[in-house]
Amino acid sequence: MEPRSSEPTNVIRFPGGRSTASPRRDQRSLMDAVYGAGSLAIAAHDRVTKDIATRLTIFGFVVLDEVQADGTARRLRPSEAIHASTLLPWRVSKPASRYAIDDRLPASDLDLFVAQA
Repeated sequence: MEPRSSEPTNVIRFPGGRSTASPRRDQRSLMDAVYGAGSLAIAAHDRVTKDIATRLTIFGFVVLDEVQADGTARRLRPSEAIHASTLLPWRVSKPASRYAIDDRLPASDLDLFVAQA
């Protein structure tokens, strides 16, 4: 019989080891990787990393380019990135300037910047 401690505990140990954070699976690590390398390729089928990159582009931390079949890149707006498919790979890059003023914001993106009540 094992001796039991008289002190109650509220820590429950779950079986199995903890998974280590993958550099492509959390926002901070993805942003650090992009800023360190300048750009990072995301495979077409990697939906989890694409979702993280989409969140980062909405806040202006990164820019997204969709790599076409002929090798050319097409810049994705935040509204396009949210609805993007897994057919084509992306390139995530740090923006040229973090503070850019652009009056050419498409009408489809205006709802992203509306104050929530």
